[in-house]
Amino acid sequence: MSLLRDIQNSAVDANEPIGTLLRKCKILAVRLGSEEFKSWIENELNGYFDRDEVPEYRIMSVGCKGNFSGGFGSGMHNAEIPSRCIPKDFRERLYTSYLAQPISSIESLIEDSDGGTVQEPWPSDVTAHFGMNMYQGMNCLQAWKVIPVNALVGILDMIRNKVLNFVLEIESEDPEAGDAPINSQPVAEEKVNQIFHTYITGNVQNVATGSNNVSQHAIKNENNELFNELLDALINSSGTKESKEQIVGSVEEMRDTQGTSAFKSHYNKFMSLLADHMQVYGPVVAPFLPTLASIVP
Repeated sequence: MSLLRDIQNSAVDANEPIGTLLRKCKILAVRLGSEEFKSWIENELNGYFDRDEVPEYRIMSVGCKGNFSGGFGSGMHNAEIPSRCIPKDFRERLYTSYLAQPISSIESLIEDSDGGTVQEPWPSDVTAHFGMNMYQGMNCLQAWKVIPVNALVGILDMIRNKVLNFVLEIESEDPEAGDAPINSQPVAEEKVNQIFHTYITGNVQNVATGSNNVSQHAIKNENNELFNELLDALINSSGTKESKEQIVGSVEEMRDTQGTSAFKSHYNKFMSLLADHMQVYGPVVAPFLPTLASIVP
């Protein structure tokens, strides 16, 4: 069996460890002479040491929870931590998870999880600094990010899909490329790089370079997707009909006024409504709050 077909079979086999798949890809990268493909594989296998290099599919907005203690033996366990309790300058750091660890570690998190989520603890100094500002009369003893296991599974599936698409394109250029001698360059370097950027990084080069309109359109589409996902989550959540209509209407107002001066007032209205119904809608909305806050003008 050729190396390309072997990689294809591994990519579609959910029981094949991602590490094994990527090590086969490393052989292919050497035979293709692609340093970019090889570097990506090394980062996936060994982890990303620079947070700025972590790819978008490994970055996600998350909710946060904590354990609290109060006077006279009172306390709360596994309680939501609303992002509005945290200064804006710190929200992105605390409500975003950068999954920079080796891919085998992510696989282990999935295998070892006994529920629908895994935890990433807050730094202890951050918890101590903001611990008194979350719930009146309560101090936060522990805080953590809540990462859905299905999001981790999605990362593994995305890597399999990226590899499969890449290899299929290479095969269409040269079916014997995976078995070519080292340094023979069976597929032109420029073509390999184009396929890599199209199917691995998603950064298609030389498309509307320098066009502000294209950039703005892409940003607006991304934000619309955010609002649509938030609306779906709210519509399918529990709560009274009246409260749901109010908060859904508020989200629609934000969606329709994004990029304008009116957005901030609608955002403040939404946060006020959320505060009035925090117990019902807080857990639903929490994963979306960091991204919403980031687009407030």
